[in-house]
Amino acid sequence: MAYIIAFANQKGGVAKTTSVVSLAGALAQQGTKVLAVDLDAQADLTLSFGVNPDQIVGTIADVLLNNRSINHYIRETSIPNLDILPANADIELAERFLPVRQNYETVLRDAIESSSVGMYPVIFLDCPPYLGAVTLNALTAAEMLVIPTQPEYFSAHALRNMMAIVRRVRNQHNPGLIYRVLITMQDRRNRIHRNLSEQIQAAFGEGLLRTVIEVDTKLRESSIAGTPINFYMTKSRGTLQYTALAQELSQYAQKAFAQPA
Repeated sequence: MAYIIAFANQKGGVAKTTSVVSLAGALAQQGTKVLAVDLDAQADLTLSFGVNPDQIVGTIADVLLNNRSINHYIRETSIPNLDILPANADIELAERFLPVRQNYETVLRDAIESSSVGMYPVIFLDCPPYLGAVTLNALTAAEMLVIPTQPEYFSAHALRNMMAIVRRVRNQHNPGLIYRVLITMQDRRNRIHRNLSEQIQAAFGEGLLRTVIEVDTKLRESSIAGTPINFYMTKSRGTLQYTALAQELSQYAQKAFAQPA
């Protein structure tokens, strides 16, 4: 059984896709087979693994709109143990037309349950930067929501809306959904960053992941190179921190699996 982790935030530019790529790379390097699912029309996750979204025939949009099997569209990446279910601009059609279907919130969950993706211990869902039908599908399908946020005012403010959608999903579709806030792109020399990080810690307590991702230009370079940071620069700050985050999430997932049904 796969452990499904969605990455979402209404605020863009918070290293959401970077976190998915880097975590997937760290887990794959440790020998865990990972499936990364791109749910964003910008297809940044797809591009990050060197796949041109304009040349793809068959994406996650076909799964959401046409009830196609996930297994038909999974692609191998150049990284061993790491596969991707790509996206392109067609996902915008899913955002538009999903809500006209009955029980549209469970389309992705049903597709995952009816597929043979159990070979992947971990599935990452990279959501678009808005709280629409596709993000709602991701949260309905996930065991955990990770909310990346910069320690800056507008990013921290967006957490209110994220908490609202968590409550909605728990009440209507996925009562077992848990969340964890991930602080990203932190500059420890910046007083505002330090102050807001302390406020986020006070507000969320155990809902905050222990690992903090700091600013690292190598993360941006690795995205351009189309490879996870741990394969691009093995000793960089980003590599060490995302490796630590992968270990933290793995421990949590193992604890969840160990609980009796």
